[in-house]
Amino acid sequence: MRVTMTLSYWQRMDREAERNCDVAVVGGGLIGCATAYWLRRIRPRLRVTLLERTTLASGASGRSAGFLRPGVATDYATDREHYGTERARRLWHFTRENAEMMAAELQTHAFALEASGSMTVAGSREEDDRLRASVSPMRRDGYPAAYIPPHETNLRILGQGFEGGLYVPSGAMLNPGALVRYLAGESGADVLEYHEVISLQGGRGHLLLETTRRNVVAGQVVLALNAYTPGLFPELAACVRPVRAQMLALAPLQPRWLHLPVNIRGGDYYLRQLPDGTLLVGGARRAHQAEEESEADVTTPALQADLLAFLHTHFPQTRGLDVRCRWSGTMGFSPDRLPAVGMVPGLDGGLWAGGFSGRGLGFGFRFGRLLAECTLGYARPEGLDLFAVARFAPTLF
Repeated sequence: MRVTMTLSYWQRMDREAERNCDVAVVGGGLIGCATAYWLRRIRPRLRVTLLERTTLASGASGRSAGFLRPGVATDYATDREHYGTERARRLWHFTRENAEMMAAELQTHAFALEASGSMTVAGSREEDDRLRASVSPMRRDGYPAAYIPPHETNLRILGQGFEGGLYVPSGAMLNPGALVRYLAGESGADVLEYHEVISLQGGRGHLLLETTRRNVVAGQVVLALNAYTPGLFPELAACVRPVRAQMLALAPLQPRWLHLPVNIRGGDYYLRQLPDGTLLVGGARRAHQAEEESEADVTTPALQADLLAFLHTHFPQTRGLDVRCRWSGTMGFSPDRLPAVGMVPGLDGGLWAGGFSGRGLGFGFRFGRLLAECTLGYARPEGLDLFAVARFAPTLF
């Protein structure tokens, strides 16, 4: 559980003046900033306040690899098996809308979006079969894809020891921190950094948010805290649990050989290379599951060693390169690995979303519009039924 601060009498006396707004969005990551963006986009005169406990993009949004990929799992066959044929199709459509909206609405150069396509690479024959099996249903449902045989897959990514790959032309890469800050700026919201929300009370029309620096009074509240949601409302711990991810960056290697994001072994490893040759790699969580069920912002020697061993084994050109940076980020996972949205328990006028399960970029911008439409009272926002928390917690919507 995240530790929150208390305030002394003297600190309360010294706090800044109270702020008033129509909607307060709590959480300065991708989901919160996208929600603020769409609230103002749909209703320009709305007064929106965005509260963040540290700085914008300081959480998982600013710590990801920056992959913009369709779907939920690493292949369409797995999504169809897990979620059913029709629901999987709609989930992929939602993520496609997410990417299309970003291209249509935003100045993509502001966050270095590179329309590269993406690859999923198999680490076993069984996984290779699943990638092959995904191609026909993907094409039938309107998602172009191509299976790449093992030899060509290894040549394309300059790797060794892999099976085949699945290429999807709609994938892309971007700078996630820059995207978050861009959305916050475009939203026109009153951005309050270093304002951790300590408590929420009241009801629709007059919700009081007590923070470490000032009180904010809002007509409605959207909680976009993802993994940190239970820290404010413990009742939601069954819906979102913290899971840590770790990454590292290697010193630049030129010429650049990898021009698209790559997921390997069911997403257990993932990597991309920046234009300057810097290689980013993350994952290895499967072998360290117990340790990574944590929100502690630390890296661990064993997992970091596994990341390097993977690179050195399958990409020999990386041997001898210095590690420039190591980091971790805490994601919020839901029971079925799909995002969840619902009403805040016991708080009339409060909405929450979380459980993006490592796929926040694939859902986030479009999901912000969904949350904005829910907040503004749309009767049946498109896609809400896919993510309503009632699917696994019927008493919480």
